[in-house]
Amino acid sequence: MPRYFIEVSYKGTNYSGFQIQHNANSIQMEVEKALEIFYKQKFELTGSSRTDAGVHALQNFFHFDTELIIDDDAYNLNAILPDDIVIKRIFNVNENAHCRFDAVSREYHYYLYNHKSPFLQGRAYYFPYSLDIELLQQAAKEILGHTDFTSFSKRNTQVKSFLCRIYTSEWIQETDCLIYKIKANRFLRGMVKGLVGTMLHTGRKKITIDEFRAIIEEKDCTKTDFSVPPDGLYLYEVRFQKFDQVL
Repeated sequence: MPRYFIEVSYKGTNYSGFQIQHNANSIQMEVEKALEIFYKQKFELTGSSRTDAGVHALQNFFHFDTELIIDDDAYNLNAILPDDIVIKRIFNVNENAHCRFDAVSREYHYYLYNHKSPFLQGRAYYFPYSLDIELLQQAAKEILGHTDFTSFSKRNTQVKSFLCRIYTSEWIQETDCLIYKIKANRFLRGMVKGLVGTMLHTGRKKITIDEFRAIIEEKDCTKTDFSVPPDGLYLYEVRFQKFDQVL
């Protein structure tokens, strides 16, 4: 049966997350609803990268199978969808292509700002404290030397492995925001928020780099600070090496 990918972008503030859930609104639910209205039949979507409640995405993907001939009907579907969800394109792929298992990397960005701004509220984390950028960079570099991130996975997760290959981990300053960028083959539940929250303790000199390293090595999530809000977290990019010619 023909398979299609849907590339989406969304502001996650009003949603309980990416994946469909009982008694809560999600990105998947809204996209499935729009597809059903436009094509007059139900679709079962498979998601690429789950994002938690309130987390945004510049790029994420679904796939679905159908015997219908699907054109790139993004314009019509976007007229049905809420303003905070956008379908960028729909395109045909090989019937064995899988938007979750064929992804070779995901990249997240976390945005902070330290001067009150009505234009950044809800889209970044207001953090009005002094930070030692050099210490933040040292912490980010430390992450590159590890593969077991048990300490940065929230409890009640169903994953069998806590191993992740980190390709990029760095802090950069862009105009009004301090941004943490991390790219890896996979991420654990709450992992980016846990890394950011705990690194901020190094940037404020509440813990040392050695203590940060120890938190990673202890494999104990009770030592990690997951408290940073989802406002500043964005799924920035999902890469599919197999499909570079179409993605």
